[in-house]
Amino acid sequence: MPVTLKDIAKRVGKSVPTVSRALGNHADISPETRAEVQRVARELGYEPSAIALNLRRRRAGAVSLISPAHAQVRFSDPFFAEFLNGVVEAVAEQHIDLLVTAGADEDAEALYLKQIRSRRTDGFIVVRTQRTDSRINLLREQGVPFVAYGRTEENNDFCFVDEDGAAGIALVVDHLASLNHRRIAYISEPLFLTKAYHRMMGFRQGLERNNLPFHPELFVETHFRQRSGRQAAAYLLDLPEPPTAIVAANDLLALGAMHEAQARGLVVGRDVSITGFDDIPLTEYVHPALTTVHLPAQEFGRRVAQMLLKLIDKAPLEERQFIYQPALVVRDSSGPAPG
Repeated sequence: MPVTLKDIAKRVGKSVPTVSRALGNHADISPETRAEVQRVARELGYEPSAIALNLRRRRAGAVSLISPAHAQVRFSDPFFAEFLNGVVEAVAEQHIDLLVTAGADEDAEALYLKQIRSRRTDGFIVVRTQRTDSRINLLREQGVPFVAYGRTEENNDFCFVDEDGAAGIALVVDHLASLNHRRIAYISEPLFLTKAYHRMMGFRQGLERNNLPFHPELFVETHFRQRSGRQAAAYLLDLPEPPTAIVAANDLLALGAMHEAQARGLVVGRDVSITGFDDIPLTEYVHPALTTVHLPAQEFGRRVAQMLLKLIDKAPLEERQFIYQPALVVRDSSGPAPG
């Protein structure tokens, strides 16, 4: 039999309404009574009804994450999968449902409006932010709680979690320059995405501070996956004067570039150095292990979700904006410049 409020009330010698208000952290209940009621509830294994909680709070009991189709966010993306795990853990702890939907550019706004007006969701998580992001503008206009994973190039007057991608890529360039690489190529994600733009700017900044020239022919803007990385690497390695090092904007692109180099008989880390960004679990186990930039994807997901739940409950936020300073992870895919 499930434990009820009546069971707790009997144990602590209080009325059912008092127990209910103590579990709801109401200010008119003394701290001593709240602590006693909550202790007994834990001992008895009491689990509140999610339906009852939502009715009392006048909430839908769900938050939404909308994945735009054009950004190619998929569950097979290891970084996104880890991020999503963090979101799921955080909302499940609070007995909140997570709605994950995908919409093409032309109907993403309609999906948001439909969920807002139907009151199916209490707030939104925005991923893959764009430098100019109509989703964020819409949510601002509607006054709906939301937290973004990423920033925009406009007014960032909203709650977000992000990484300092420019600093991360600049660390990679510093590392390669210290190994005497002078022709360093860059494979970029689509630059309408804020994170891709920041990482590209970090590459340019890294070159400048190491007194290295930017060669336009060594810059490739492509998509997100291994196939795109392999195609970009094929172009770069076919140049009359190919690069001695290739910096990829994410690990999947780097793995694709490694595949292409190895298919040509090149030894990655000796004949050509290749680096990634994100530090997905696979990077430690490929051969050679990939030099990359570490990001705690699952921690990001948890933090974004926790911030959103606090916004929904109108609870104070210690930080409305959090920017993670990434760390370089040096492995065997990067070595001294040949010759």
